[in-house]
Amino acid sequence: GNIGFVFTNADLGEVRELLESNVRPAPARVGAYAPINVVVPKGPTGCDPGQTAFFQALEIPTKITKGQIEMTTDTALITAGDRVSASQAALLLKLSIEPFTYGLVLKAVYDNGSLFDAKVLEITDDVLAAKFAEALQSIAALSLTLGYPTQASVPHSIANAFKAIVSITVELEKYSFAEADVYKAYLAAA
Repeated sequence: GNIGFVFTNADLGEVRELLESNVRPAPARVGAYAPINVVVPKGPTGCDPGQTAFFQALEIPTKITKGQIEMTTDTALITAGDRVSASQAALLLKLSIEPFTYGLVLKAVYDNGSLFDAKVLEITDDVLAAKFAEALQSIAALSLTLGYPTQASVPHSIANAFKAIVSITVELEKYSFAEADVYKAYLAAA
């Protein structure tokens, strides 16, 4: 395909959305490779009965209804990756079906002297926050397992220590503290 350059000072994510939203329907061209599967839906074609030989040549089941040819089944006409034949292109043209689209596809981004794959534009603040939280959980779990305190594991270590102290305090009759009294009262009621 053709290559184009887009120069902008705007947000790259918005520019990408704008570029990729501008797609146009395109007819099937003879000899082109089909990017998608093309299925012609059953129903009236608007073609007169004199053109049944055309449909028979493509092995498409038809019948004559109200003076026009009607396709009786959905027909898988072109498979993705196959070349479009002249008869397939002619049929789609007769039926006014434009199965393909054309538009711009962003391949790379050049920013501050570096070239990046276009997939970097899919990284949002939410994605970064989720990845950071996932890494923080892994660090905390590893630190707790190794018994090595880090900023990520200290809150968990304090919570675990509190649970241990409360579990011991609940069993003691002569010692308690305010936070443990809530648990003692709950267990006494049960």
